[in-house]
Amino acid sequence: MVIGLGLVAVRFFLNTPKSPVQSGPVISPAIITPSAAPQAVDVGLPVRLKIPAIHVDANIERLGLTSDGAMDVTKGPDNVAWYKLGPRPGAIGNAVIAGHFGWSKGVPAVFDNISKLQPGDKLMVENEGGVTATFVVRELRKYNETADAGAVFNTSDGKAHLNLITCAGVWNKAIGRFPERLVVFADLSARQSL
Repeated sequence: MVIGLGLVAVRFFLNTPKSPVQSGPVISPAIITPSAAPQAVDVGLPVRLKIPAIHVDANIERLGLTSDGAMDVTKGPDNVAWYKLGPRPGAIGNAVIAGHFGWSKGVPAVFDNISKLQPGDKLMVENEGGVTATFVVRELRKYNETADAGAVFNTSDGKAHLNLITCAGVWNKAIGRFPERLVVFADLSARQSL
């Protein structure tokens, strides 16, 4: 059984990349404390994310923190990264998955169209056992780099959520990063075996 980690305070930031290729929705937990919330069910490791409304069908990597304490991201534009220090998708709490936006030289990135999602759209996470957890989009919210984003990682409502994170805004060449983060908040709808 995995015990989720709640992030009491979170700030978003990006390492200073040389181009959009190296940028990602990296987050840095300021304080990490264990959560006492139990899992909703015995959920397996997530392996695939599907978002039919924007034609996403991506492998899920399991990543933790970088050496400087930021949430790690995938190295390429196609996969997404589940924050393995938090709850698994389908477990009680806020599971978090990050993906790239705005890859360089016009190469498509997995979350390029994530801002097109609307409340009611479905997000599906398949686990290693072939069970799919379906989440329904509740809202989209943008954060600037210094915003308190504790709601992305913390919840006390006893329910299972999935939050997707990506970069947003226009690439700022002077500072070498995107100025905002876009978070899609979604709530568990149903589980089904494949």
